[in-house]
Amino acid sequence: MTDVRREALRLAMPWLATAILLVIWEVACIVFDIPEILLPKPTKIFSVFVARFDILMAYCWDTLWTTVVGFLLAIAGGLLIGLAIGASPFVYSGLYPLLIAFNAIPKVALVPILMIWVGVGSLPAVITAFVISFFPIVVNVATGLATIEPEMRDVLRSLGATRTEILTKVGIPRAMPYLFASLKVAITLAFIGSVISETVGGNNGIGFLMLSAGARNDAPTTFAGLFAIAIMGVVMYAICALVEKRMTRWAFRGELVS
Repeated sequence: MTDVRREALRLAMPWLATAILLVIWEVACIVFDIPEILLPKPTKIFSVFVARFDILMAYCWDTLWTTVVGFLLAIAGGLLIGLAIGASPFVYSGLYPLLIAFNAIPKVALVPILMIWVGVGSLPAVITAFVISFFPIVVNVATGLATIEPEMRDVLRSLGATRTEILTKVGIPRAMPYLFASLKVAITLAFIGSVISETVGGNNGIGFLMLSAGARNDAPTTFAGLFAIAIMGVVMYAICALVEKRMTRWAFRGELVS
């Protein structure tokens, strides 16, 4: 198989896998006569998606901007704390156990508290997206800094490099692949956080739309909302992957081939 054909097949595989899954889903609904209220057929979901496209896009926009704002805040906070934890063993000893304990708290339990503090609306969704996507960024940035070999530190110190120079010229570039790996995970988690907040106590966003549709036993609209979330998540993941490829090309010596 030539390189061109292999690359074309690699690019087509996600679409083929999705198409096969949807065909199996459609056939299963027809063969087993599954009620629409339990599991609507993909063709029905698609028709609802097209018919209510304007409504879905309005709600998706609410979810998208709260997710992106929370995600950007998580990047800023995660970078700062991750750098502090990775650069100082004292900060690591003090903050890391607290971060683990906080990350263990189910984020859905925080939404009612946020509603008491800041009210109902978009702000709880932003905060929830921030909280749920914050931890993986911190951990990966700290891990990237921790991968600096002690021997390299010793050599740099012997050459007169200060601790700050080691951190900025070696540590941060070393942590970049770890950072972007965490961003691809964090953006999907941010969507989960926003939708959780919208479902539990929101008055806008795709989670609120799905909750309203579920209360009316409108399964096709609920699944259309799920599809919309999935599409937004894939697009944002692809954007993070593209930025990663541009920013950290130097970190990869080659591509995996089959």
